[in-house]
Parts: sequence; structure tokens; C-alpha cells
Amino acid sequence: MKEFGYQRVFDVPGAVALLGADPDARCLGGGTNLVDLMKAGVERPAQLIDVRELPLGRIEAVDGGGLRIGATVTNSELAAHPEVRRHYPALAQAVLSGASGQLRNMATVGGNLLQRTRCGYFTDATKPCNKRVPGSGCPAIEGEHHNHAILGASAHCVAVHPSDMGVALAAFDAVVRYETTDGPGELPLAEFYLPVGDTPHLETALPPGALITGITLPPAPVAAHSRYRKVRERASYAFAIGSIAAALDVRDGVVREVRLAFGAVASRPWRAREAERVLTGGPAEAAAFAAAADAELAAAETLPHNGYKVTLMRNLVVAMLTELTEEAAR
Repeated sequence: MKEFGYQRVFDVPGAVALLGADPDARCLGGGTNLVDLMKAGVERPAQLIDVRELPLGRIEAVDGGGLRIGATVTNSELAAHPEVRRHYPALAQAVLSGASGQLRNMATVGGNLLQRTRCGYFTDATKPCNKRVPGSGCPAIEGEHHNHAILGASAHCVAVHPSDMGVALAAFDAVVRYETTDGPGELPLAEFYLPVGDTPHLETALPPGALITGITLPPAPVAAHSRYRKVRERASYAFAIGSIAAALDVRDGVVREVRLAFGAVASRPWRAREAERVLTGGPAEAAAFAAAADAELAAAETLPHNGYKVTLMRNLVVAMLTELTEEAAR
């Protein structure tokens, strides 16, 4: 591991000043991803800025509805919070499906947003990887790719984003708040992660030196009727091979509102807007759910060993929306 400096900060202006002064500095929250990457030689920060003591550890109601979640809130705190469980149950379920209890106790909301792909070629510094070394190639395309992207990928990178939390946040139109030396700013989660294109090493739209201070969840009554489901290759904690956050409002057998987001299928949490468009105003029945999934997945581009994800996601859409429809009828 490369030698690095370390500073603990206690106020946001101090943290922002340090980040703005050193482009090779990184924020240390729980360290559940960053420290592993440092050990592997993938991340080589000149300085770690410990942000755990910043006053960003609260979850608060927003006027008119919604929630404001601080960046240093731990995953365990987020999943257990009564307002999250009551108004955004899919978010609580998503967080609980990720990692182990010990890791959730350490991992922070801000760090979860910034976690990097678990592609084996990315995390192995002896292998080429366009995300790690631009222009070096993407060996996953010809190599091991059974858990790689089927949507939004490119010839330069087919890795997927590993977050469970991010999938639920995408479904509920979360907004990321940040601070720089120029002042505060906001990014809708839909714009937070950059498309892969030919620059997979550029992962977010955060400006240089930005410190994530929190997330805002806007009011979304439909979110109270939501679920998250994750498919993985083992029963103990593991990254998804496919996941879905779904929320549904059904009245008189008609879909009034629906939210869908997919995980483990793209380089970012994937909002299924075409499926939502097809479903809205139509019948709440399995055939319609399948047709909506097919419309969303029509853009899928598969590799030899990850085509199963198309069927998997189609089945997840039908199963989840059917369960939510039956629940609404009770």
C-alpha cells in the first residue's frame, strides 16, 4: 500500500478546503470499499480525510414530505429508521440486502454512492482495465463477464455498479447534495452517474473537490407501497446478479403510478422509464407487466455468458409487480 497522509475533520468547510487543495485526497467514511481498493493498489490516495465526525449523521423530515439523509448516516441506521421503513420500505430492504451486519454498521450513505465496481479485472492491478487505466482495454468482454452489464454498456467497459441502496434511490428520484469551495450544489441521482461511453474512468458528475453532504428524497406517496428484491448466487451476503426496486399504485385494476429501477445490469442504477411509460394507465396484470419488461429490455446487448439476465429481470418485474398488485387488493 502506498504511504498516505491522514487528517480527521470536524466541520464541512474544513473538509472541503482540504479536498479542494489536494486532487489526490479521498474521503474516508466507513472505508468498506476504499480501504480494500487501497490494499489492492487500485486506489492510491495521497491523503485520507476522515469525515466520520462531520455533523452529517441525521435523518430528518422535509417540509411537505420527503426525507433528508446525511452523508455519514450508516447503512444500519438508514435501514432501521422508522420514517424510512414507513415511507420508503424498498430503500430499507435494499440496504438490508447489502453486505453483512458488521459492514452495514460501518458503511456510510455517502460512501455507498461512491463505491466502485467489483469487476475482477478492475480490482486486479495486474490486469488491463479502461476504468482503472484509460485506453488499456476491457478484458471482461472476452473473459469473465457472467455478472456484467446488459444495458448502457460500451466497447470500453461492461462492468456493473454494485450498490443496492442506489437502486432504490434511483426509483424514488433522490437528489445528491454536495459542497465545494464555491458553495453548495445538487445533482439528481439520474444525472449523478455518468454514462460509460468511451470514458469509463469518469464515473460521476461531481465537480472536483466536492464533498457529498447528503441525499434528499422528495415526497413520493407511491413509495410507501414498494419492495426491493435481490437475486444473488449464494444465500449469505453477496453482490446481486440482478435486483429490482418497485413501487406501485393500483386503483380499480389500473396502474396509476409505477416506479421501477434495476440493479446489477448497468454501470449505474438503471431507472426503467420505458417500462414505467408502458405500464402507466394500463391494466395491472401479469401480461402487461411482462410486456413492459420486454419494452425496457429491448435495448439489452448481451455477451456470451450474461444473456440470462434478460430473462431474470423480466421475471423479477412480473413477480414484484404481481405481488404489489395482490397486496393492494387486500
